[in-house]
Amino acid sequence: MNCRFDGQPLAHEFVDLGYSPVSNSFRSQEDQETPEVYYPLKLWVSERTFLVQTGEYKKAAEIFSGDYVYFSSYSKSWLRHASQYVEKMVEKFGLNATSQVVEIASNDGYLLQYFKQKNIPCYGVEPSGSVAGAAREKGIETLELFFGVETATKLAEGGRKADLLLGNNVLAHVPDLNDFVKGLKILLKPQGVVTMEFPHLMQLVEQNQFDTIYHEHFSYFSFYTVCQVFRSHGLEMFDVEEIPTHGGSLRIYAAHEQDKSKTVSPSVAALLLKEREKGMQTLDYYGHFQPKVEKVKRDFLKFLLDQRSQGKTVAAYGAAAKGNTLLNYCGVRRDLISFVCDASPHKQGKFLPGSHIPVFDPVEIEKRKPDFVVILPWNIREEIMEQLSVIRQWGGKFVVAVPCLQTL
Repeated sequence: MNCRFDGQPLAHEFVDLGYSPVSNSFRSQEDQETPEVYYPLKLWVSERTFLVQTGEYKKAAEIFSGDYVYFSSYSKSWLRHASQYVEKMVEKFGLNATSQVVEIASNDGYLLQYFKQKNIPCYGVEPSGSVAGAAREKGIETLELFFGVETATKLAEGGRKADLLLGNNVLAHVPDLNDFVKGLKILLKPQGVVTMEFPHLMQLVEQNQFDTIYHEHFSYFSFYTVCQVFRSHGLEMFDVEEIPTHGGSLRIYAAHEQDKSKTVSPSVAALLLKEREKGMQTLDYYGHFQPKVEKVKRDFLKFLLDQRSQGKTVAAYGAAAKGNTLLNYCGVRRDLISFVCDASPHKQGKFLPGSHIPVFDPVEIEKRKPDFVVILPWNIREEIMEQLSVIRQWGGKFVVAVPCLQTL
């Protein structure tokens, strides 16, 4: 297995989660009688760049094209985050009707809609037809393409370069980092800005967020590593923020290395120092993760088995990719969690990959009155607990398994 950034062999194992189907490959009723493909879910770390990656066992084109089931607009907290981002970028960089905003992996237009409301020209690049179609219904121009050098070159030659080029939670999904970041440089105007958001590897390790590992995520980044990736293609970091989304993410700001108009924020050096002091630039930092993961598995299974033996019912909320990682790693099936609910109609009526737990409309929770509801997308647990506060009426309780088992 080779690292897809610098060719450095990935010889050091970080964590092994066994075998799992692709986390967003939901099953229909007809699929239930057909075989399901499982792939290794194992991460490796480079001893030179400390880039953490998994193998591209299933091609990105197969994962993200066509009927992709993740629609960003079904999370109210994520919409608030997108709206706040737009307000901040408009003020910070003076964006107006003469600017050009481009979002890579723009999904269903969850973010670009706020630029559109301000009459700031924008368009998205999104490979998945299902979500791209939803964006177009909102009046947002969306090009149904994978992003890389080829796409960026065509857009640049057509006069469509970006003043602000953004991507939220896409960098981890890219199998060829070099092609992707080269594309960013090509599409960026001489004094333009790139912003990218992605989960911070430091939080994954220290908060035991192993369920954020799945096949759609090819790479996991520290700030140190992402600086190296971007610098190798002529893009320099001039600012970085630690933000709370997805259990702790980074928002990076980059510009052309030739662009001297940007003042480098002290936060850049501060975060690099913070990571170094924590040992993130040593292999030892990555060598003690597996036992923490295994403890979550033991504790979660014990909880579910105890409830089963006591005749209690357990449901789950949020048919999220992270939930599928947790359930498949732990070997949970319908005998332990009877159903899961999700607000997205694109997931309702289907079955989770691997576990084959049915996905229902959230109204089923009030109908069936489970004793416990496991919140699978723990990163938005406050939003979910507010939405499902009705379970308190019959003495129901919420549970999260990551970073450790908690009854709420």
